[in-house]
Amino acid sequence: MEMASNATLFEERVKEALKRCQERREPPLIWATEMVKCLDSAGLGLPSVELGQVLVSQLCFAHNSPSMWKFLDHALSSRLLSPLHVLSLLTSRIIPHRWSQPEAYRLYLELLSRYAFSFDPVEPDASKERIIKSVDAALQLSKTYQVHVLELGHTMVLFFFSIVVGLLDSTLDDWGLPVTFLDRASGVARSGDYLNMDIDSKGNKNFKQSEHREQMRRTNSFLAMEVLGTLTENRKAKVLLRLVHLNMPEGFNGLLRRIQFLEAHKLASSILKSANQLLVRLSANIRGVLDFEYQLNKRQLIGMLIDIGSNKLVSGCNFEAVQSACWVPFDIYMENVMDVKQLPVRSTIVILRETIRTLQGFNRASWQETFLALWLSALRLVQRERDPLEGPIPHLESRLCMLLSIAPLAITQLLEDEVNSYNSSSQGGREYGYTEIGYGHEMDRKCHASRKHGLISSLQVLGHFSALLCPPSSIADAANLAAAKAAGFISNSKNGKDSLGGGSHGNTIVKSGGNMRHLIVEACIARKLIDTSAYFWPGYVSASVISMSDSSPIQGSPWSTFMEGAPLTGPLIDALIAIPASSLAELEKLYHVALNGSEEEKSAAAKILCGASLRRGWNIQEHVVHYMVKLLSPPIPPNFTGTRSHLIDYLPMLSAILFEASSIDTVHILSFHGVVPEVAAALMPLCEAFGSVTPTSNHKSSMGDELSIYMVFSSAFLFLLRLWKFYKPPLEQCISGRGRAIGSELTLEYLLILRNNRIASHNSAAHDETSSSLNRIESTSDKPVYIDSYPKLRAWYCQNRSCIASTLSGLCNGSPVHQVANKILNMIYWKMTKSGASSGNPSTPSGSSISGSTASTGEDAYQRPMLPAWEVLEAVPLVLEAILTACAHGILSSRDLTTGLRDLVDFLPASLVVIISYFSAEVSRGIWKLVPMNGKDWPSPAANLLSVESEIKEILAAMGVDAPRCSPGDSTAMLPLPMAALVSLTITFKLDKRLEYIHAVAGTSLANCASSCPWPSMPIIGSLWVQKVRRWHNFIVGSCSLSVFRQDKKAVAQLLRSCFTSFLGLFHVSKSPLAGQNGVVGLLGDINWAHCPSIAPGLLYLRSCRTIHNVQYVNHVIIGLVAEFARELASRWASKDSQQLKSSQSSLALATTKVKEVATLGASLLCVTGGIQLVQELYQETLPTWLLSTREEKLGEVSSVSRIMEGYAMAYLLVLSGSFIWGLGARPPSWTFSIRARIVRTHLDFLAGVLEGNISLGCDPATWKSYVSCLVGLLVSLAPTWIRDVKRETLRKLANGLRGWHECELALSLLEKGGPATLGSAAELVNVIN
Repeated sequence: MEMASNATLFEERVKEALKRCQERREPPLIWATEMVKCLDSAGLGLPSVELGQVLVSQLCFAHNSPSMWKFLDHALSSRLLSPLHVLSLLTSRIIPHRWSQPEAYRLYLELLSRYAFSFDPVEPDASKERIIKSVDAALQLSKTYQVHVLELGHTMVLFFFSIVVGLLDSTLDDWGLPVTFLDRASGVARSGDYLNMDIDSKGNKNFKQSEHREQMRRTNSFLAMEVLGTLTENRKAKVLLRLVHLNMPEGFNGLLRRIQFLEAHKLASSILKSANQLLVRLSANIRGVLDFEYQLNKRQLIGMLIDIGSNKLVSGCNFEAVQSACWVPFDIYMENVMDVKQLPVRSTIVILRETIRTLQGFNRASWQETFLALWLSALRLVQRERDPLEGPIPHLESRLCMLLSIAPLAITQLLEDEVNSYNSSSQGGREYGYTEIGYGHEMDRKCHASRKHGLISSLQVLGHFSALLCPPSSIADAANLAAAKAAGFISNSKNGKDSLGGGSHGNTIVKSGGNMRHLIVEACIARKLIDTSAYFWPGYVSASVISMSDSSPIQGSPWSTFMEGAPLTGPLIDALIAIPASSLAELEKLYHVALNGSEEEKSAAAKILCGASLRRGWNIQEHVVHYMVKLLSPPIPPNFTGTRSHLIDYLPMLSAILFEASSIDTVHILSFHGVVPEVAAALMPLCEAFGSVTPTSNHKSSMGDELSIYMVFSSAFLFLLRLWKFYKPPLEQCISGRGRAIGSELTLEYLLILRNNRIASHNSAAHDETSSSLNRIESTSDKPVYIDSYPKLRAWYCQNRSCIASTLSGLCNGSPVHQVANKILNMIYWKMTKSGASSGNPSTPSGSSISGSTASTGEDAYQRPMLPAWEVLEAVPLVLEAILTACAHGILSSRDLTTGLRDLVDFLPASLVVIISYFSAEVSRGIWKLVPMNGKDWPSPAANLLSVESEIKEILAAMGVDAPRCSPGDSTAMLPLPMAALVSLTITFKLDKRLEYIHAVAGTSLANCASSCPWPSMPIIGSLWVQKVRRWHNFIVGSCSLSVFRQDKKAVAQLLRSCFTSFLGLFHVSKSPLAGQNGVVGLLGDINWAHCPSIAPGLLYLRSCRTIHNVQYVNHVIIGLVAEFARELASRWASKDSQQLKSSQSSLALATTKVKEVATLGASLLCVTGGIQLVQELYQETLPTWLLSTREEKLGEVSSVSRIMEGYAMAYLLVLSGSFIWGLGARPPSWTFSIRARIVRTHLDFLAGVLEGNISLGCDPATWKSYVSCLVGLLVSLAPTWIRDVKRETLRKLANGLRGWHECELALSLLEKGGPATLGSAAELVNVIN
């Protein structure tokens, strides 16, 4: 009651003072003095909400006099009143009565044009709160926009937007064009708020008589449009409207629809014709909000750096830009996945798709340049295999898969995403993430054809790179066939014939001049990325080839014969295995034959599917992979009965597909398509079923292939464990299991989690990690798979982990496991006694090594225990402990130990897994004595050891790496007993193609185990293998050189430095790093490491980085190298005369490009070394520590320009490395969904703490300022979706710090990207806009 009486008393005093001043005709200054007296007597401060309410109530419309309006103008200019508050009150009262009060409306528009942007963000708190509530109530903001208005900045945004929409709608009403949109974009009452425009609020009907007032009403409409044009031209208006556009897209779209409505009716309305110039101006202003960009402080070097990094995308193709080293992540990623030790569990298609997006954004490239860079990187990958290195590694087939299958499928997903994005935006359902998608540039409808056009133009330009297009000899026929196909199509189209022929022009193929571009184009046509008009591109096919194709006879295809129903006989089977299928229908028929044919047909169909169709059927490879995975989980036959698994009946087919799919290239191809989790889930029931069956006799098919339960089980089991990477040494499992993502890849559970997650998200709209967006891999079961569903497999799995963790214990001698172990020992010792006492040189491998099938003739069969495979595997550790202990005590000779192990592998090849796990664990325990590799007890490496060590030293010296101390020439090589036993076993294996499934496990496991032993264990083992397989010499020596980097931090640092110097061209003193040379060849070489010691440093690092124990150390080395080379490049650019800096924009751009290349290399190497774990440490530990640490430079005084470039390089490294892991989109990949927000938030919290003064820095202030400013600039322009995950207070602190550095528009841009949470804070900064 007291407050109400006080308010009434204040109002009466104000009215009396106003009346007095008006009667005396006092000037506005006296009015203001009287009002201040009234405010003082009432105890009210400035600006006064209460005074504003009284004045507006008097103006509308009891005392609508010119003197009152003059005083109101003075009160607003002197901040006696709040412009925001008064204009809101006037808007709500005058616009609805603009027809009856044209003079008031005219004066209101004048005040609006003067004070619309007179926002004062430092109002007193109490006054601020009252202003917010009053404006909200006057304009009904909360009701209209369904928000709770709490901040002054938020109020400012909604106030201005309501003014713009309200004036526009009111003017349309006045012109007889009422808006009928359903949206309520403004709370301002318009024509609907009064019933009769001819009657004012007092009922006065005489205003029509005034011709002057009628003319004023007409001109007021045009004046309103002119005021709108003036207001929206202001940069402050663009900021406010842009905040609406980003955070309230539906409201801004409503404004755009009004502009479109005006433009559509412009010709039909005479009034709109006369206001055309005003409408054009307003339309341009509103649409300009979409392209609005902040003006950074380019007078400072940091502002120039950020501006250089945010140039708009360019059209066309710059050959130098395409060949620039900034595209090196493509080359590094592709070469990295070729590592035999690494099987990607995530689809390379998905990863490559995100890498394409990331590099296109960071390099500010056109889509033509981006796709061309992708093709060139993939072609370099293939060309590095043109002089193939012999050895158990992925070869040309895997590299061609990347070029001709994975890359087109990644592009397919990009184009699909573009269509989906366009559809979602055209339906009006744009969210923030789509309003401004990544890369900081608005994606409107004009850009939706850019990707496809870029792809087509990149393929056309690709013909200029002839040096990379020469096909390897093994696929020259395929390239010629593709060229002949194009020639035949052109010839037929000219002659009016059917262009879709089923055969090939045999005589033309040899002379067609086909190259890699023909194969790439065919791959794109097959996936409907382009059409057959590509055949008519100039120079695509020579005229002579076209003319020859007219008279060339068409040869039939064996696949046509198969589709016509011919039986699968020997010659046809061989032809189908050698020639890839060309259509999905052929694959479907083959799949049904594999399931429903005769025993021989099932086996043949499986072999055909895994033949050339899988390895070289690039145009349909994803479909072949799909059917192959389905065949691994065959359905239950309709009439199946019995207690045993139905999988046993598919033994011939499963045996064929498992053996054919076990080759190194085939397994790599499957992993590229992202089906490792699905294959693992399909192999588990096979292992469970075949491992639980007691073999009774060998199964033979009429085709003569010897099959057995043990062999099928072993091939499935070894295949499964290759995917699981079981062979990692126990020490590495321990190290990598401490919270890092790669540690989870070492478990079967992790693979099943990946597979189950894909099943759960199979029906979601988002891309998952499947092989193809065209034909996603369908699981044979839509139910989750868990390891507990397979008790036998789970029991062995747990036992294996126990054996690794500790020595054997807890089993009594009479247990069933001991009984099985005794049977196996009896078999082994019987074989030993049968073959006689140990004799001869053990370095010479025995001729009776494993042959891929069990010996089943003569007396041997009776000595082999017929037990389920799981029971045998359970007992093998006891057998190994017994024979290894016997050998250690001299009871069993080394030769007999090796023979016994080989017999065990002959008996059950799957036992090789247990042998490797047990011996690796025993080696890591270090409890076994060293044994002499002297040629008597154990095989001797002496014949090659010195030369191998010399070559290793030569390789390392070429990299600038200090080689380990070599063994003295007169000393005997020594190895731990388990290691000696393991290597002696492996060199007895025959190098048979059918045994590749065993070699693939044994070779990688041996290398992992040996590299964890002290030097020179690896050269000793390499020397033994060089003696066995001399044609693998270069591969073995190169592999041995990798082991140096496993535990030697100094060697790792030296190799990384070599990578950077070769990338920058610093190996050649005469060449400047600023010469724009392409560093990819220097880093990775142009051939594989077939010619030691000419191994490229990058290739050496990629093959060794996954085995480095202390990966955290790599972070520190890379950061140090990036900072060092950034400073060096900056010092070469910067003149001692600082006055030249402002006029050297092009030189700065060149230096910045080189610094970006250094940071790009650092980010790429960091990500391939440790993945998400290393990136997480970079954000949370390494870079903060680097910023806090004080460093004494060895190079003397460092210029400020070098410090600034150093900060820029660190910021670029940080954002790019995060982008490689998380992507730039609103939705990060599923495996990093919750991690990105937490990591980015933590790092920016740290920066905010430093800016507040809570943390002391150790780095140079110029480096710090450059780092923060460039980091924010990169986030704003390239990764705006990351900013929304950061806390509002953190963004405010960062913005305040930037304002202190006079980077006001950068601060505003940061807050703008923060979403609705920071909308108010961003609006409060609008006064910094000039």
